[in-house]
Amino acid sequence: MKNIRNFCIIAHIDHGKSTLADRLLEFTETVSSRDMQAQLLDNMDLERERGITIKSHAIQMNYHYKGEDYILNLIDTPGHVDFSYEVSRSIAACEGALLLVDAAQGTEAQTISNLYLAMGHDLVIIPVLNKIDLPGAMPEEIKDEMVDLLSCKREDIIPASGKEGIGVPEILAAIVERIPPPVGNPDGQLQALIFDSTFNSYRGIEVIFRVKNGRIKKGEKVKFMATGKEYFADEIGTLKLGKEPKDVVECGDVGYLISGIKVAKEVKVGDTITHLLNPATEAINGFEEVKPMVFAGLYPVDTTEFEELRESIEKLQLNDAALVWEPETSAALGFGFRCGFLGMLHMEIVQERLEREFDMTVITTVPSVRFTVMNTKGQVEEVSAPSEMPEPNHIDFIEEPFIKAQIISKSDYVGAIMKLCMDKRGTLKGQVYLTADRVELIFDMPLAEVVFDFFDKLKTISRGYASLDYELIGYRESDMVKLDVMLNGEKVDALSAIVHRSKAYDWGKKLCEKLRELLPRQLFEIAIQAAIGQKIIARETVKALRKDVLAKCYGGDVSRKRKLLEKQKKGKKRMRQVGNVEIPQEAFMAVLKIS
Repeated sequence: MKNIRNFCIIAHIDHGKSTLADRLLEFTETVSSRDMQAQLLDNMDLERERGITIKSHAIQMNYHYKGEDYILNLIDTPGHVDFSYEVSRSIAACEGALLLVDAAQGTEAQTISNLYLAMGHDLVIIPVLNKIDLPGAMPEEIKDEMVDLLSCKREDIIPASGKEGIGVPEILAAIVERIPPPVGNPDGQLQALIFDSTFNSYRGIEVIFRVKNGRIKKGEKVKFMATGKEYFADEIGTLKLGKEPKDVVECGDVGYLISGIKVAKEVKVGDTITHLLNPATEAINGFEEVKPMVFAGLYPVDTTEFEELRESIEKLQLNDAALVWEPETSAALGFGFRCGFLGMLHMEIVQERLEREFDMTVITTVPSVRFTVMNTKGQVEEVSAPSEMPEPNHIDFIEEPFIKAQIISKSDYVGAIMKLCMDKRGTLKGQVYLTADRVELIFDMPLAEVVFDFFDKLKTISRGYASLDYELIGYRESDMVKLDVMLNGEKVDALSAIVHRSKAYDWGKKLCEKLRELLPRQLFEIAIQAAIGQKIIARETVKALRKDVLAKCYGGDVSRKRKLLEKQKKGKKRMRQVGNVEIPQEAFMAVLKIS
């Protein structure tokens, strides 16, 4: 055990985690030059196309240092704030972390957030100054920032470049010397923490775990403590570039287990694996439960595909433990699922993965957050969809979730960022100049305003420099109203939204205008209305298509024309009573694009 080191790489988006991981794999000769490709651990097409890491990836390296052989278990983590749950799970399986900081951009919000996560788990932090070969690098100034942030010595910071391979031997030496070996009792009762899992359509569910105490042998019967299920360990092993089967996975190591599990519900991330015959008395204290920030409905385009969508979401949840879901129904869209996501990017990625990996095309409803409603009877109700909102006369008050947003940016953009946050009902809580031209702003803001397009707008006004990190700070009372959209007097629940009263009129007007452009014209007139309770606040009309019934009248008395027009008018009236409005898929997406 003294020669095992478990560590992860944490950093802000695009500070070079995956590239540095490539260099470590090359240097330790874990991967042959023939198999090498950029961002080797990002094995999803989506990750490569977007240039982001979505999943944490574990891989084992062998390293010879000062006459001894070491086993290094590396976990490469995502950098985006929406995938911080993946990072927290990786940190729970490690003893140390490489904290990368870009020498051109300096410490950013997500760097600080991930650092606090790692410190909360008592990890040893190795500071690495990455990308020192860039023309815009400012190594000395950014070293000062890192010394202030980490309270470390200046000489502890390792200058490196993932692209050029500078500093890789020093990083590996620091991992061996500074990170402690895993602690545990190799001869004790088996306790292994499940921190990830994937679905393999041929072999069932593959569980990835870290052994804290004891050891696990091939063919033994094991038990999952949270679910109480029992399995045979058909195949165990460690993760190199592929899977390497072994007869035993020792204490302190990271490995995988295949036992032909077919039902997705039987595997819970954070569960403990133990022996059936000599079980551990208590489970490992797993990591915190995931707190979804954004809720949206996912519905199959074809209602007959409901069961297929359920299976697809179950399989996807194995690989993405941050996804939370439950069935729901909608009058406009039929049967579907109410899903909880960590943010808008997470929602987009889930939708894209369902399409690519499971061939499921889905309709997504308007994202919303979870509100708490105190009704007139004094009962508290949780509302995460507009359809669950009680009538206005039954509501005493509504509370909405607030977040503490930490924004780090260049000082040139402070005015624009403040204006954006004030527009989003934010209040400034603090402003600190980290250096002469970098400033940290702290705002209290409603989460509902952040989930839509806040991040995109922040990046636009700061030319991509500003970085955002946020945490939930609790619920506060707000004047929220449910805005209904009605087509010919009938409410369309999938287009409803819960908005602040001050923004309701503006939102309703824009939504009606957008729908007027998108709804196809029918043979009857369509009235599009936005309403709060019984009060109509905006209206647009889609004019009827009409046949030219007067084409054959080229003269004669006006009464002939009137007779034909009256006949048409009656037909239109009857049609409006029986005709129903088909809403195209784009109309549901339109709500997301209202800026």
